Amino acid sequence: MNPADLQGLRSGSLETREAHVHDLLDRAAAHGDESAIAALHALVRDYPDYHRSLYSRALNHAAVFADAGLAEPLLAALGDTRYNCQAWAAMGCAAMDVRDAVPQLVTLIDHPQWMVRAETVTALGRLGDASVVPALRPLLADPADWMRQRTADALARIGGDEALEALWHEFEHRRFPRIGYLASTLALFTPEVVPRLLAAADSPDPDQRYWAAVALGSTGDDRAAPTLERLMADDRGVTVFDGEVRAAAKKALRTLRRIKSAIAEREKAGETT
Repeated sequence: MNPADLQGLRSGSLETREAHVHDLLDRAAAHGDESAIAALHALVRDYPDYHRSLYSRALNHAAVFADAGLAEPLLAALGDTRYNCQAWAAMGCAAMDVRDAVPQLVTLIDHPQWMVRAETVTALGRLGDASVVPALRPLLADPADWMRQRTADALARIGGDEALEALWHEFEHRRFPRIGYLASTLALFTPEVVPRLLAAADSPDPDQRYWAAVALGSTGDDRAAPTLERLMADDRGVTVFDGEVRAAAKKALRTLRRIKSAIAEREKAGETT
């Protein structure tokens, strides 16, 4: 490692040091610069010796310098309330696939800082440990819309029957009027979720038909087309937020066709390579 790269993290004004972190990240990302990567590793490994602003800026781009050897200091920072960079340590654990972080992350789900909670949920989704689904599930009822969305995304990334059941239960027993995040994440469980969505499209509840249509459009599944065409032609239902079921079905049908077209293009490209 070039000594100047490490020295740039230790001396000068905070603004100068922050600019140096960005320079290291640029060099690491663009050229795989070994000296820059080594300096970033030192920043994470010896984090208490550096200003929090430098640590957070580096961990915002943790994937650029990911290394399995940084697991131990990331775990230490994850529990270090004095250093107070737990949100960024969670980012690092996710980017560097630190599976041993899962138990600690679960304890941070109800952290008083919103950013720690947010990055914790995202990290748990990226790490993909199905054992955390019961801990994440209650967050689908969180008062904050952004947290419900992050939680739905995390459950979809984790996947599996238990995650699907958590999302489907919230879809069926809707507690909030706008649940587009549930519709989009349920669509990721294709093909097994399609029969459920088709059944929901026949529900007496116009809100459920509306969101079923949205989800069906995102599945890219051929089985959705006849139902969406029927809803677009015949359904005059209106949701609690004045959304029309037929309008949702029309938009969903366009989405379905766009997805199918993209799939066909990819398959065609694969045949020619």
